Amino acid sequence: MAHVPQIRIPATYIRGGTSKGVFFSLEELPEVAQVPGPARDALLQRVIGSPDPYGKQTDGMGGATSSTSKTVILAKSNQPNHDVDYLFGQVAIDKPFVDWSGNCGNLSAAVGAFAISKGLVDASRVPENGVAVVRIWQANIQKTIIAHVPMTAGEVQETGDFELDGVTFPAAEVQVEFMSPADGEGAMFPTGNLVDELVVPGVGNLSATMINAGIPTIFVNAEEIGYTGSELQDDINNDEAALAKFEAIRAHGAVRMGLISDISEAAGRQHTPKVAFVAPPSDYVSSSGKSITAGEIDLQVRALSMGKLHHAMMGTAAVAIGTAAAIPGTLVNLAAGGGERSAVRFGHPSGTLRVGAEAACENGEWTATKAVMSRSARLLMEGWVRVPGDCF
Repeated sequence: MAHVPQIRIPATYIRGGTSKGVFFSLEELPEVAQVPGPARDALLQRVIGSPDPYGKQTDGMGGATSSTSKTVILAKSNQPNHDVDYLFGQVAIDKPFVDWSGNCGNLSAAVGAFAISKGLVDASRVPENGVAVVRIWQANIQKTIIAHVPMTAGEVQETGDFELDGVTFPAAEVQVEFMSPADGEGAMFPTGNLVDELVVPGVGNLSATMINAGIPTIFVNAEEIGYTGSELQDDINNDEAALAKFEAIRAHGAVRMGLISDISEAAGRQHTPKVAFVAPPSDYVSSSGKSITAGEIDLQVRALSMGKLHHAMMGTAAVAIGTAAAIPGTLVNLAAGGGERSAVRFGHPSGTLRVGAEAACENGEWTATKAVMSRSARLLMEGWVRVPGDCF
């Protein structure tokens, strides 16, 4: 029996923040995958190694975690005053779908470098030395991201001494600005309230802040669900009952936010919304063994991504944290001590992260102008990825 041979597609494997993904230039994808649809989804799943009932993605580029099961497609932007269009696909690990419903904030830090290397940014906007300001159109959520990419001798500067908790080695700092970060259409607080009572059968009646900023996120108090806020991955991910509880919270919150019409739809929308729990600052030991004191942070935050506790913090969720912290009365703001603030440093399983945000209340409705954080990015491998020619 004859089998279709493998084909090769230009691709680049890049770490951005605490995530890794396979990056493609739109024009270099097979023609049938240059447009949204089943062929594109099937191709990206095969590249990553999904769906994999073993949950390992051994036969693909994925790393079997939500942070490493990611794909990015970039193209020269047709949007006015933008350089590149950035489309993010979160590939499910054990299920046959790609979730296009949100952004990846961590990989946003790598978009500028890839765009420059592929010639997607006009040469006149890229200095020989200094900082290239790359204007990114985030196509999933129709928002602008500004990446400040360091340049040395005409090349992207990737090495440096900037340390990011959750990433082992230092690299060059990339400042990322998320402009008007309320996610998609509609109000930043879709229920109209800073705090709601969220009724979750089998879990209870929980206080919840549900916000669209960076990515739709449901915040609950750690204490109300039996946690301290200083938990590490194994405390949650090895507990099937805990994971089921968080998924129930996520599903019922998604309905309240208007993202789905029935909780049964949540299984097909794993990437959004996120669910996170918050607590006041406390001493704890991070996953690397580093001691964090309560005096170093404003609050504790733990967040789940694709059904598992994240090893650090999703960049988009960090935007939600920073924005919610800037608004007096949200659960995030209250956990940080309340009051007005333009930046917050929070503890996560791998260490700490600082994010700044600007928010204002106009005519009774909160808006956010931008959120800012520093990440790093490093190109890991470039060349071609190979897949069976009949997989899409």
